Amino acid sequence: MADNSNLLAEQRRALILDEVRRRGGVRVNELTRRLNVSDMTIRRDLDALARIGAVEKVHGGAVPVEEARTHEPGFEAKSSLELIAKEEIARTAAALVTPGSAIALSGGTTTFALAQHLTEVGQLTVVTNSVRVADVFDRAQRQGDGGGTTVVLTGGVRTPSDALVGPVADRAIRSLHFDLLFLGTHGLSPEAGLSTPNLAEAETNRNFVASARRVVVVADHTKWGTVGLSTFAQLAEVDTWVTDAALPEEAAATAREYVRELLLAPLPAERTD
Repeated sequence: MADNSNLLAEQRRALILDEVRRRGGVRVNELTRRLNVSDMTIRRDLDALARIGAVEKVHGGAVPVEEARTHEPGFEAKSSLELIAKEEIARTAAALVTPGSAIALSGGTTTFALAQHLTEVGQLTVVTNSVRVADVFDRAQRQGDGGGTTVVLTGGVRTPSDALVGPVADRAIRSLHFDLLFLGTHGLSPEAGLSTPNLAEAETNRNFVASARRVVVVADHTKWGTVGLSTFAQLAEVDTWVTDAALPEEAAATAREYVRELLLAPLPAERTD
């Protein structure tokens, strides 16, 4: 029996390592669902893989050891993570937008989810450095659902997450002013603030923050405690953080000490609409 248990653990860890390498990172909660084991079992597996140098543990999961803080997963890899949370965050964040506003959306899978809700809001001016976000509005307009929205794509050099960054994007953003900025982030923490693995994207995001009257961060609970290579804003610069209700109470209490407003998007079963 002991031999079988050891064999099963080895097989499970091999599957986990394959997922880490294939997708550029995994979350504990995803692995528990996929492998039908407890959080504690997955955490022990990740500890074992980390001890042999196969992965590096990060908040809520693991990434390939050679990439760590500088690792930037591609859009497709990130788009499969926390799908329900992102949808509820997008729904909650969209309610902050009124017709006729000038808004900005940074790159990211959560801002991409938000864009799909914003096609229902009329007469917006949307500035974005996300190719994916711009495509959402373009597709809606071609289908006659754009609501008179004007979209400005900044230009720049494309990152693995399909954001446009660099001097061209930075100059365009610095010349504009937004009522609302919806900002995705690789991670956020009291010590490092908002951070990203991409140095050029960090600079572009700094320009977004400087040009916005109100800064709204859209990021699920797994981003809390994650630190990327470069900080682009402190938590005190955030007016509103929209996240999901799975954020631990202790983390929520800490976040409220820094950000002006914390909005917890309800779980689907909790919504009354």
